[in-house]
Amino acid sequence: MSTDPRHALNHLIEAFEHHFDVACAQDRLDERALEQAESALRDAFFLYDDVLFRRFDVELPFDMYEGDEEYDEEDEENDDELDDEDFDDSEDLDIYDMDID
Repeated sequence: MSTDPRHALNHLIEAFEHHFDVACAQDRLDERALEQAESALRDAFFLYDDVLFRRFDVELPFDMYEGDEEYDEEDEENDDELDDEDFDDSEDLDIYDMDID
């Protein structure tokens, strides 16, 4: 395992690009290739997250869901209690309205 944060970041970017290429293939979607791309992307994410933490004591601001975690009904109940008043629209960032050319 590389402990160079730049190398881990480049690896993560390459994994995103490969996943994108597989996902938007013009012909029929290859499910096996997509699963492999998803696995590689997941591994690259965790590698980058681990390297950042070990080198700089910094954590990424989000986690990736792993399907083997047990479902917690209490979490669902808490999510159901949230309503529109719990969110400040002024801080929302709509990534679909962004011009990224």
